[in-house]
Amino acid sequence: MSVTSLQAPEEQADARPRTMVRFDPLLMVAALGLVACSLITLHGATRTSIPGKPLYYVERQGIYVAIGLVVAFLLSRFDYSRLREYKFGLYALLIGSNLLVLGMASATRGSRRWISLPFFQVQPSEFGKVLLITALAGFVVDRSRRIHEWNTTARIMLLALGPAALIIVQPDLGTGMVFVAVAFTLLFVAGTSWKQLTALVAMFAASIALVLAAAPAVGVHVLKPYQVQRLTGFLSPSHDVRNQTYQITQSIVAIGSGQKTGRGTANASQTALHFLPESQTDFIFAVVGETYGFVGAALVLSLYALMIWRGLRILTMSKNLYGALIAGGILSMLMFQVFVNVGMTVGIMPITGVPLPLMSYGGSSVLVTFIALGLLQSIHIQARIATAGKARTLLS
Repeated sequence: MSVTSLQAPEEQADARPRTMVRFDPLLMVAALGLVACSLITLHGATRTSIPGKPLYYVERQGIYVAIGLVVAFLLSRFDYSRLREYKFGLYALLIGSNLLVLGMASATRGSRRWISLPFFQVQPSEFGKVLLITALAGFVVDRSRRIHEWNTTARIMLLALGPAALIIVQPDLGTGMVFVAVAFTLLFVAGTSWKQLTALVAMFAASIALVLAAAPAVGVHVLKPYQVQRLTGFLSPSHDVRNQTYQITQSIVAIGSGQKTGRGTANASQTALHFLPESQTDFIFAVVGETYGFVGAALVLSLYALMIWRGLRILTMSKNLYGALIAGGILSMLMFQVFVNVGMTVGIMPITGVPLPLMSYGGSSVLVTFIALGLLQSIHIQARIATAGKARTLLS
C-alpha cells in the first residue's frame, strides 16, 4: 500500500494543487467590472450606428469577452515558466506576423494593420504586445547576471525597437510606443542601473525632438503630416478646431458636458449625433464622461486602479525573475494604454490610436488583454503553489 493511500482525505486534498482556490479574485473582479462598463457604454454609443442592429457592437464584444475568458482560464492553469523555452519562436512569430501584415493586409483608412480571416480580423500588432513581453523577458533572464552592462541594455532595446519599427510603418505609432515602454520596464524590473535608464529617457526625448522639429527643419519628414498634427495638436487644442484638433475638441466638450452624474444616454448629444469620432474605440472614455459624468469615469478609473494594484502584488510575489518580468511588462502595457488613452480624451496627451483595455471595442485588443490577465493569474497561482510547497517542506 502506498504512502499516499494512508493519508487522510483532507491531507490528500491539500497535497493536490488547488488551482481555483489560488487564483486572484480581485483581479478578475476588476476585469469583469470593466467588461460590464464596456458593454453598457457600447450599447448607448452605438445603438443607432447600424440601422436595425442596435446590439451589433455589444453582441460582438460579448463574444470576444467570452472567448477571452476561456483563454485566460486555460492560461491560468499553465505554468508560464515554460514559455521561456520558446522565446526564440515567440520572437520569430512577432516579427513574422507583422511582416505578413505589410505584405498581405489591405489598407483601411490609410493603415495596414489587420489580416482578414473568415469570421475575424486579426491585428498582429496587438498580439505582438504579449509576444514581445514573453520573449523579451526570456532574453533579459538570460542576461540577468550582466544586466548592469551597457551591452545588455542596448541588446534588449534593439530587440524591442526592431518590431516597433515594423509596427510604426503600418502606421501604428501608439503600439510602437507601447513596445518601447515594455522594454524600458523590463530593464527597470531586472535591475538596470539608473544611469542607463536615464540615458535611455534622454535619447528618447532627443529622438522626439529630432523627428518633430530638427528633421522637418532641414526638409526631412519622418512622419506624415497628419501624424505630426495628432502628436502636437493637444498643445494648442483651440487651433484649427475643424481639422487639426477636431477630435480633441469634441472629446473635451463631451467629457465637460457630463459634469457630475452625466447626461444619460438619451441626452448625450456629442455621442448620439456622432460629433464625437470613433466613439466605440479610441474615444470610448469620452462617451463614459458625457453619459455617466464624473461618477462613471471615476468608477472606470477605480477598476483600472484595482487591476494595477493586483498586478503589482503579483509582480512582488512571483516565484522567479521570469514571472516578475512578465508581470512588469503586462503592467507597463496596461498602464501606458490607460494613461495615453484617457489623457488624449481630456486633452493632455497626443492622439495615438491606443485602445482603452477591455473598454474599447475590438476583438484583438480584448483577447490580448485577457491573455495578459491569464498570464498574471498563472504567475499568481504558481507563486501560491511554490509557497505552499515550501511550507509543507518546512513542516515535514
